[in-house]
Amino acid sequence: MSITAAIIPARGGSKGVPRKNLRPVGGVPLVARAVHAAQAAGIDLVVVSTDDDEIAAVAAEAGARIVPRPAEIAGDTATSESAVLHALDALATDGLDIDVVAFLQATSPFIPGEGLRDAVAAVRAGRYDSVFSAFESYGFLWRQTADGTAEGVNHAASHRPRRQDREPHFLETGAFYVFDADGFRAARHRFFGRIGIAPVPERTAIEIDDPEQLAVASALAPLVDAPARIPARAVVTDFDGVHTDDTALIDQEGHELVRVSRSDGMGASLLRRAGIPLLILSTETNPVVRARAAKLQAPVRHGVTDKAAALRDWAGQLGIALADIAYLGNDVNDLPAMVLVGWPVAVADAHPQVRARARVVLERTGGSGAVRELVDRVLAD
Repeated sequence: MSITAAIIPARGGSKGVPRKNLRPVGGVPLVARAVHAAQAAGIDLVVVSTDDDEIAAVAAEAGARIVPRPAEIAGDTATSESAVLHALDALATDGLDIDVVAFLQATSPFIPGEGLRDAVAAVRAGRYDSVFSAFESYGFLWRQTADGTAEGVNHAASHRPRRQDREPHFLETGAFYVFDADGFRAARHRFFGRIGIAPVPERTAIEIDDPEQLAVASALAPLVDAPARIPARAVVTDFDGVHTDDTALIDQEGHELVRVSRSDGMGASLLRRAGIPLLILSTETNPVVRARAAKLQAPVRHGVTDKAAALRDWAGQLGIALADIAYLGNDVNDLPAMVLVGWPVAVADAHPQVRARARVVLERTGGSGAVRELVDRVLAD
């Protein structure tokens, strides 16, 4: 049987960004994003090669097979090729005959599934021996000479042809490399034989090697990921700043009044009809929270100091995996719960740390239909 395997090297050490492969982009750890990209491309077997127990646990939870990586090929000077060769040997020992390899780099957070799928098909069909991801560029490239002056690389300095008159070049993104397994074993390098290019969108071409690139990727994630549908099996929300606009009116007796959106009420009703559980989690112990939850016919846990523990308990009682839950939050006390779920979501006016952790940032603000917007995306066809 012909098997295509995605092999993702993900060692624990990293100097530029400590624990880099576990850092979240769009609310999802980088190693898990790479696993999900391979799965979305329809690859038969997804393997993570790592020397780190925590990375192994995260990757396994995402659905990857783990190949323990020996220390001698897990240091700063070890090549990715050595990890891929070791993984192939380990899989062969287990009786798996891999004929096509997709080598994915977890440091590329936006691995395009369609481009990866096309690259695998090209190698499997025999059109190329090795294919890599790259984006088309018409940029003028320059280099600095020994005396400090500049000279053109892909053009003459004295001639500036129009874009339509220039030949495009392709810049390697580092996201993925697909190759014939036997050819790779012989060459011991990712480029060999007939080499092809898998064109991918430029917006996906970021690699994370330092904190600034991580920050850029986190800012881009809601735009690049932007799923039209959120395939959650349950929805959990904060209350203040999510169902409300985070303000309160207090009368002379000390009673609170809050502003909510009627459209959120319809959203809760639509979830009920679809059989999708809704839970409200709130750190506040307040009659207004209980009253709103009763109006929505939704269970509520309020006065909760540990939202993560409460979320785990509720999900366990319902038998729903945390990866299948969407959590909608707005402030830093929501972060412990957001990092647990597969779909961390932020309202438009959420705290910057919450927006950075979110896999999806909504267009609506708290109290202005944010819950309904989330519900619509969960129920979208």
